[in-house]
Amino acid sequence: MSEGATSFELGDFRLQSGRVLREAKLVYRTFGTLAPDRSNVVLYPTSYGAQHTDIEWLIRPDGILDPHRFFVVIPNMFGNGLSTSPSHAEGVPADFGVTHHDNVAAQDRLLREVFGIEELALVYGWSMGAQQAYHWAVLHPERVRRVAALCGTARTSEHNLVFLRSLEAALKADPAWDGTRFTALPQRGFRAFARVYASWAASHAFYRRRLYRELGYADLEDYLVRSWEASYRRRHPADLLAMLDTWIACDVSASPATAATWPPP
Repeated sequence: MSEGATSFELGDFRLQSGRVLREAKLVYRTFGTLAPDRSNVVLYPTSYGAQHTDIEWLIRPDGILDPHRFFVVIPNMFGNGLSTSPSHAEGVPADFGVTHHDNVAAQDRLLREVFGIEELALVYGWSMGAQQAYHWAVLHPERVRRVAALCGTARTSEHNLVFLRSLEAALKADPAWDGTRFTALPQRGFRAFARVYASWAASHAFYRRRLYRELGYADLEDYLVRSWEASYRRRHPADLLAMLDTWIACDVSASPATAATWPPP
């Protein structure tokens, strides 16, 4: 856990599915000062594979999220390796089963019980963070004044599901996967996973113009290895699968109890 981060102990936390996460925790970090009337709160949930240290660059004086103006709270979502995740200890199931409803419920407890916060000036999220922002707006519309949802949808589309299932297949195709867990690091799985992700994340024009060279990479392979592989090799493969499960659970075929609808009725 990085300097400045704090762990909020949730105790035995009941999930939307009815399963209980034993001794669950939510790791978070705050920036700025909470206004006396608590009117300046920005909730900034993490995205797929990210921890708070990966996204806090956006918080800077005179920046988009200025800590001189806002009290910014970054809660690490379940499964990202900091908050309760399959990689932590015995008792955390491999089939994690966490939904965005569960992330929002845990975040709500953090805001209420630690800071006494009832209303959010803004929920700002990217990708899976955007999905959490939509869920906040739908589940607590009277408490969310604004939403900034970037590169995200309220529900995961079928097109997106193809991408997510391909990532899952890449990791599980490694011989280190025994059908229920990883018995070793999936070296070939990580390599395939990174290349699948890279192929979806950047445009045809990006690769045609070899823009990765402008980012300091010598060639395509250097870019794939030092950017994409290096990024996801920082995470435990079981955690990567757990976050995929949360993303997949928010699919277009899900019932209203599982996925948010935007705009709210």
